[in-house]
Amino acid sequence: MIRTLIVDDSAFMRMAIRSMLASSQDIKIVGDARNGKEAVEKAKTLHPDIVIMDVNMPVMDGLTAVKTIMNTNPVPIIMFSTLTTEGSKEALEALHLGAIDFTAKSDSHHDVNKAEKELINKIRNIHSSNPNILRLINMRVFKGEVVRGKWKCAGDFGVLIGSSTGGPSSLEQVIPRLPGDLPAPVFVVQHMPEGGFCRQLAERLNFMSELEVKEARNNEKVAAGVVYVAPGGCHMTVRKALDVTRIKLIKSQPVHAVMPAVDVTAESMLAVYGKNIVASILTGMGFDGASGFKKIRDAGGFTIACSEDTCVIFGMPKAAIEAGAIDFVKPIFKIPEEIVTKLEAKCNGK
Repeated sequence: MIRTLIVDDSAFMRMAIRSMLASSQDIKIVGDARNGKEAVEKAKTLHPDIVIMDVNMPVMDGLTAVKTIMNTNPVPIIMFSTLTTEGSKEALEALHLGAIDFTAKSDSHHDVNKAEKELINKIRNIHSSNPNILRLINMRVFKGEVVRGKWKCAGDFGVLIGSSTGGPSSLEQVIPRLPGDLPAPVFVVQHMPEGGFCRQLAERLNFMSELEVKEARNNEKVAAGVVYVAPGGCHMTVRKALDVTRIKLIKSQPVHAVMPAVDVTAESMLAVYGKNIVASILTGMGFDGASGFKKIRDAGGFTIACSEDTCVIFGMPKAAIEAGAIDFVKPIFKIPEEIVTKLEAKCNGK
C-alpha cells in the first residue's frame, strides 16, 4: 500500500483528491492537513510514502512546508498547483526546494479526469522508482564549473535534451554548466502543461546560465548559443528553408500521452541537422524519446542517458537504453561535459 498524505486548506479540494484516489486499491490515504504546519507535523507522525501538497495555504504555505519537510523528515512530495503565472512560479520554486513533481488543478470535468489519471500514475511511479530518490530530490544543485570546449565548426549542429518528472532540478544541473559560446542551439523538451510553467522554467535557467535560455516562439529564427524550451501544450519542431532554420510550434494530438513530446522534436531535428546532433535524456516516466533517440543514433548522432543511480525517475532513460538508442550512460553531473565533448567531436567531423 502507498501511504498518502493530502495537504490543502480547502475541505472541498481535500475531498476531491480523496475521491480521485478512492478507486486505487494500492493507495491508502493515511491523513490530511489544512496547512503547511499540520503537514510538517503529520509527515513526521504518520510516515507517509507520498505527500500531495497545495501551494497557497494559511499558517504555513506549501513552499515553507516543502523546505521544512525535506530538511527534517524527507518524503516525496507532489505539488497540486493552479494553472496561473504565479502558480507556475511557485510550483517551480517548490521543485527547487525538493518537491519531486506537480499536477495542475483544473475545474473542467475533462481535465479533472485527466488530473486523476495523472496523479495516480505519478504516485505509483514515484513510489516504485529509484530507492535513492530521497537523496536525489533533496540534493542541492551541483554547482560545478562551466565546461569549456574548443570549437572549429563548419555546418549546422543541434543539441537536444529531453526530460519529464524530476526534470527541472536535473536541468539545473546541466544547462548552467554549458558554455555561452556553444556553437549550436539547444532544444529542451520538458513535459509540462500549459499555463506558464515552461516560461518560468526558462526564466529560472536563464538567470543561472551563460547561455540565453528562453521559451520557444513559433516561427522564431534559431541561433547557436541559445536554449529553446518547448512551451506546454504544443510540440516543438524545427524546419529549414532558404538556409534559415526556424522553430515551428504545432498544436495537435499528444504523442505518448504528452505534449510537447521528445520524439516529435527529435524527428524534426534529424531533417535539419542529420548526424550533427548530440542528444541527452535525463529523467522521467514512460518511454518518450526512445524512438527519436534510436533514429538519431542510427543516423550517426551521439546519444546520452542519465545513469540510474543519479536519475530521479529512470523510466525514460531506461526505455531508451533498452531500445538500443543510447551510446553513453553517464551520471547527471557528467552530462554537461559529455555534451560538450561530443559536440567538439561533431565539429571536428566525427
